[in-house]
Amino acid sequence: MEPKLQRLLETIRRLLRRGATQNISRLLGKIHPADIAHLYRYLDPKEQQELFNLIREPEVAGEVLAELDHAFSARLLEQLTGVQISIILQNMPYDDAADIVQNLPEDLAAEVLNLMKDEDSEEIEGLLQYEEDSAGGIMSTEIFSLREDLTVKEAIGSIQKADDVEMVFYLYVTDEHNHLVGVLSLRQLLTVSPATVLRDVMIRDVISVRTDMDQEEVARVVEKYNILAVPVVDESNKLMGLITVDDVIDVIREEATEDIYKMAGANEEELLLGNQAFKIARLRLPWLITNLFGGVATGYLMWLFKVTIKDVIALISFIPVITGMGGNVGGQSATIVVRGFATGKIDMTTLRKVLFKEMRVGMIMGVVCGLTVGLVAWGWHHNPYLGMVVGLAMTVAMSVAATMGVLAPTFFKKIGVDPAIAATPFVQTANDITGILIYFATATMFIQYLK
Repeated sequence: MEPKLQRLLETIRRLLRRGATQNISRLLGKIHPADIAHLYRYLDPKEQQELFNLIREPEVAGEVLAELDHAFSARLLEQLTGVQISIILQNMPYDDAADIVQNLPEDLAAEVLNLMKDEDSEEIEGLLQYEEDSAGGIMSTEIFSLREDLTVKEAIGSIQKADDVEMVFYLYVTDEHNHLVGVLSLRQLLTVSPATVLRDVMIRDVISVRTDMDQEEVARVVEKYNILAVPVVDESNKLMGLITVDDVIDVIREEATEDIYKMAGANEEELLLGNQAFKIARLRLPWLITNLFGGVATGYLMWLFKVTIKDVIALISFIPVITGMGGNVGGQSATIVVRGFATGKIDMTTLRKVLFKEMRVGMIMGVVCGLTVGLVAWGWHHNPYLGMVVGLAMTVAMSVAATMGVLAPTFFKKIGVDPAIAATPFVQTANDITGILIYFATATMFIQYLK
């Protein structure tokens, strides 16, 4: 944490302990809302609620909530009255307010919408019809646009009168039915004759997204074309809203964080649960139980090869190496594929190329590691055949693991299961089982030379 924020955190905690609410309120009035939001990750639930309740200005409270996770913001608001919540939400951008309302209890959300001004509640209810993770769910509806039949002079006059709308360097042009027909920049507008009609200078090939497009796809569009904002249209190409680059940055961060949590078998909801150990354990247990049964299956396979183990007890020395290295290689390949699917750099058309690349990489790493562990086994137990068995098993197991790391995420994506959730625990468990099978099957084939 920055020294400035560290001092601020210590000051607020000290004032909270003393109950100096007036001093805290005055202090919060001088701090940027983003800095206030940053402090929340270091406070316990009681301190978080107390701090939020001491923010006097609804505008500041709204800006703080907009910086926080929407589910967490909803929990803070649940402790307030419906009137207080409606006042705060009316001082927030509609897209953020809609996301928070979506996370409120159903009866409280209905009460809040009834208490809000008609124009505000209508805008929020309109946004609530879209999926939270869609373009419609993250767009801002307070958008500025110009009619195509305006002159440049009239357009500049409209811009000067515009207030409290999203307008980021691009000016979107619509026809009389509000269909998106063009775009131009402020620079274009200022470098042509005032009498020029907008339809004569606008760019007609507009990059836009549909309201039902997933937010990850929206982020890819913005990244691909290096634009600062993208208009959102409905199925008839009517201009519905605008998504700016700051929204896209939030999406990229959220999706990356979500994927990391999923691949670890955890859940972002844990951050909202504070120190509630039983609830956190309940979120993590499903995938751990999956791995538990995989471990039992691995143990059962070892039991089936008990005769081989009994005859060559030295084989036990390399079980952790075989299973561990296979799991590592499979995990690396799975991570690359899952991330590739998430960013759009890997799809079903390029999958074959990725599969063969990972197979080659797995084989090269398997040969290097196999030779190394084979030499170790030979030197340790003074049996060249043991070294050959361990080295060969390592090479095959790592090659299979790399292949599994590609095929498992692909399979789950094909059947509609998020590969970020299922791929890693499946790959780890499957590679443990296949590694043991390969190792002991190889040892059994050469058992007469190992005794």
